[in-house]
Amino acid sequence: MKWSRRDPLDHDHHPEAIRRRLSTPQRAETVPDAILGGIDGCVTTFAVVSAAFGAGFSASVALVLGFANLLADGFSMAVSNYESIQAQRDHIEGVRQSEAGHIDRVPEGEREEIRQIFYRKGFEGEILEQVVDTISRDRQVWIDTMLVEEHGLQRVALSPMRSALTTFAAFLFVGMMPLLPFTLPWLDITQQFLASLALAALMFFLIGMGKSLVYHRPMLLSGLRTLLVGGAAAGLAFLTGHLARLLFGVGP
Repeated sequence: MKWSRRDPLDHDHHPEAIRRRLSTPQRAETVPDAILGGIDGCVTTFAVVSAAFGAGFSASVALVLGFANLLADGFSMAVSNYESIQAQRDHIEGVRQSEAGHIDRVPEGEREEIRQIFYRKGFEGEILEQVVDTISRDRQVWIDTMLVEEHGLQRVALSPMRSALTTFAAFLFVGMMPLLPFTLPWLDITQQFLASLALAALMFFLIGMGKSLVYHRPMLLSGLRTLLVGGAAAGLAFLTGHLARLLFGVGP
């Protein structure tokens, strides 16, 4: 049994497998965008549903408000994510150009930065000088090293459009789930709300479990954690709607 479990790991760390993996261009992960969009979509729409139910509105009002918020907030979030990723790209490119200028104007100063960076990693003497010479020999490697080691920036290519579309799709798909029970006319408003609550809880839990599979976290704990966070947001919205009804006469 031990060998059968180790075989895939051994295969992945074979020199040829390592060479192929390291030579493959890295791509930015879209999983965080999907998780962000899914959680926010579910929280947003169920919060609207909860507030509408707490205020005593009808199912049709909850449905209209829910879909309006689903589309508007989903689009707003996608645009915000697009602008955020684009800003990161612009920042990285600006730092890259700045480092290229520094290499042109003060190459010895930039070499000294490389020297001190790798000295702190434990390199000394002749080996340290070989590292400095090797890195500074290739301009692109030199700039990339400064990006990562001095500025803590990633070299992975970011795609604002892919991130925005992933966020929007996840927002719409997951956010639509709490609205589905309100399209069932044979259920009364309380049954529709309870069904919406169950679907929202299921979505939160599944998203949490999905995170555990990607990031190798305990599955049950991750699911419950996401469920609690989403439930807290929905509960706050319900209380807000209920208090608005009591204090300001909102609702029927």
